[in-house]
Amino acid sequence: MKVAIATTQVPFISGGAEILTNDLRNELLKRDIKAEIVSLPFKWYPSETLINSMLMGRMLDLTEVNGEKIDAVIAMKFPAYYLKHDNKVIWLMHQHRQAYDLWGTHFSDIFFWNDGNFIRNSIIKNDNAFLGEARKKFTIAGNVTKRLKKYNDIDAVTLYPPPRNYHELHCTGYENFIFCPSRIDEMKRQRLLVESAIYLKSDTTIYIAGSGSEREIAYLKDLIKKNGLVNRVKLLGFISEEEKIEYYARCLCVYFGAYDEDYGYITLEAFFSKKPIIVHTDAGAPLEFVEDKNNGFVVEPSAISVAEKIDELARDKKRASNMGEDGYKTVIEKNVNWDYIIKRLLGK
Repeated sequence: MKVAIATTQVPFISGGAEILTNDLRNELLKRDIKAEIVSLPFKWYPSETLINSMLMGRMLDLTEVNGEKIDAVIAMKFPAYYLKHDNKVIWLMHQHRQAYDLWGTHFSDIFFWNDGNFIRNSIIKNDNAFLGEARKKFTIAGNVTKRLKKYNDIDAVTLYPPPRNYHELHCTGYENFIFCPSRIDEMKRQRLLVESAIYLKSDTTIYIAGSGSEREIAYLKDLIKKNGLVNRVKLLGFISEEEKIEYYARCLCVYFGAYDEDYGYITLEAFFSKKPIIVHTDAGAPLEFVEDKNNGFVVEPSAISVAEKIDELARDKKRASNMGEDGYKTVIEKNVNWDYIIKRLLGK
């Protein structure tokens, strides 16, 4: 069986989406299914380029290659899911959110374009048509499923993908530091975690790992310096997978501050490491996993609220341990494993 995984990528930018497509290919190969990633370069500006990207997605021909039939296509991102195929299966990471839930906010470039309304309507119209023609429709998170229903009136089933190397994640203890591994970006809100250090009463250190926006990194560095937090907050930069697993194993808890996240591997990684997690009331998909005061904390997006929860766990590490165990039970109960996912994607 030959399966093509259709996706898009912004050149020189790699993150959770690229990890997921690579993991899917590797898991298919393990099961003796021939699989290949077909990735379209994606640029969303100016408007003419965005329209051309949409046309490119529709023109993508994955019916056969070198005279041999491609049996199925798993399409995952806008606008690669526009392609034609008799056995097209959608496993949706996200649509072009600037035309949907981010419309009207400062996160949406196209909202401020002169032809923004035309572009938005074109995206919605084509999404309705080309997502609708798929044989089966899945998403990576309930949050994505809800958006698809809300904006396009298309039903889908949620399949939760496990994080990379999830079998290697483990717990060795609950040391006095908070771990925050994520792409550095304003929407990930690492700045709230940095600000929380101002209000901490416990002797707890904050480790922030990841690369990303140079502008946001500069902002965090300035924030740390201005508030005298050099010994309290550490920016680790890019770290290896092995280092990340070690930080997860040792930390007291995990912070994930993302706004309206499509999925968020950090939540799953925390729970597979048996660690509680702090997220916000507007976190999006992480709220499908995090139960306030049970396996983590769901707090308002304020630095004081974050600091209060860090101090609570620092005072009671037994509670941190119990919450981490409940987090681990959560991911097991929700079938976060590859056998279940591939059976659903390729089953009849």
